[in-house]
Amino acid sequence: MPRWTQDDIPWEAFEPGRLSQDLLALAKAAALTEYNAAQYTRTLRKVFSGDDAFARLVGDWQVEEEQHGAVLGRYGAMADPSFDFERSFRLFRDGYVLPGGGDQSVRGSRAGELLARCVVETGTSSFYTAMGEATGEPVLKAICHRIAGDEYRHYRMFLEALRRYQPREGLSLPARIRVVVGRIRETDDDELAFAYHCANESDRPYDRDRCNRLYSVSAYGLYRYHHARKVVGMTFKAAGLNPQSRLSEWTSRWAWRKMGRRASVPLSG
Repeated sequence: MPRWTQDDIPWEAFEPGRLSQDLLALAKAAALTEYNAAQYTRTLRKVFSGDDAFARLVGDWQVEEEQHGAVLGRYGAMADPSFDFERSFRLFRDGYVLPGGGDQSVRGSRAGELLARCVVETGTSSFYTAMGEATGEPVLKAICHRIAGDEYRHYRMFLEALRRYQPREGLSLPARIRVVVGRIRETDDDELAFAYHCANESDRPYDRDRCNRLYSVSAYGLYRYHHARKVVGMTFKAAGLNPQSRLSEWTSRWAWRKMGRRASVPLSG
């Protein structure tokens, strides 16, 4: 069961004058990806068939992810009465197909799948932390604080499972690095761009490049160096690397520069 509910959010404290439209657009897009957790749950249950204990954890994870989507959807509709969360979600669900979907992980192993999930939860935890720190709107700040905490716990859940499977499968360091790099590159696939489109401008034709730029400028513009450092540290830990090493520090500086470039992509066109 979720550790909090919609009733724990101070909806009455909403201050629309303190909400930027960029953050609202990101929140509406995030509502769709979070609410779509059932797609990922089906895949994880196929990949981890026979691991009943992990399947139960995945079921709890799905409930919490869907709650994130519902809360963000409610917030989006409160801040923008023209936002139809259910309609936007249907457009997203029907138009975005999760890669893979078979009985085997597209990462090549169960350990690889779990490592990829750690990378995803690292990204979501840092995203909501950064958004919560960036906004002055009290309700969005409270929502982000709650969700960021959940996402960090989800990271720990997948990390613990990874530590059970890694000794059995012996995923090599080069293989682990390939999984991490591959999953990071997938942030440029259709999921986030299409969610942005469905949530914010479904009345116009879908332009993947344009929506990807709009999303990137708003999302990466939230990050500060300490967020980049946290992302790298959590990723290194999951990959079995030292998060306190010089390599981690160098990678953090590189990631921070890359985030800055993504936040300054021209929006014309």
